[in-house]
Amino acid sequence: MEHRRSALHDPVQGAACAVRLNGPGGIPRSGSFVRGFTLIELLVAIVVMSMLALLSWRSLDGMSRTQTITQERADGLLRVQSSLGQWVADLDATIDTGEVSALDFNGQVLRMTRRDSAETGLDSRGIRVVAWARQVGAGGGQWMRWQSGPLLRRDELARAWQRAGEWGRGSVPSQTGSASTESAIALIGIEQWQIFYHRGETWGNPLSSEGNEGTSGLPGVGNLPNGVRLELVLSPGQGLSGALVRDWVRPTLEAGRVGG
Repeated sequence: MEHRRSALHDPVQGAACAVRLNGPGGIPRSGSFVRGFTLIELLVAIVVMSMLALLSWRSLDGMSRTQTITQERADGLLRVQSSLGQWVADLDATIDTGEVSALDFNGQVLRMTRRDSAETGLDSRGIRVVAWARQVGAGGGQWMRWQSGPLLRRDELARAWQRAGEWGRGSVPSQTGSASTESAIALIGIEQWQIFYHRGETWGNPLSSEGNEGTSGLPGVGNLPNGVRLELVLSPGQGLSGALVRDWVRPTLEAGRVGG
């Protein structure tokens, strides 16, 4: 009995005795002592897991922000490309009616007459008057496009041409509707814009008489320029910002006629 008590107090013998208290397979017997985690160890583990969770959240947040910025830039680039694509399509489809100028810029609004996009070689729905202008709204300056419905008569053309000018000056509210009615759409935010014509051998201001010697002498009717240069200053806060220049060359122009 004395020998057993001394063994329990001896560290080495006590360890051996603790092992013998376990049953087969190392499974503790009922009532045997099992050591767990201390409070300090639990607190350390909680702190480590919290730091890992914080680092993981920051990483995910950074990835989400990067994805959002990339998507915004991609959307902005797509809007700019679509807007310029429509601009080029309008100029490519420009037609001289002999009634009004095929292309007219008064410093504020650009008006043109163009073939209907649904026109085919066997069927024509008429022509359309298209206007481009910068208008200021609640969201700032917007580059906007207005178009009339299909026009078949001279009086319709004259009225649409006048309404396009009034719309560009802000006198006519923008309207949206079916393909047979007037419609306007805001495309991209811009701070300012400018147009230059290429006639003769140089680029010049459309409002200047220099380089316009080849235009028709009929009032309000002029020949198409060799090229049109568009300069935009995109508004900040979009996917894209800064200055943008786009040159258009008349499709029927002979090679080598337009220069910088």
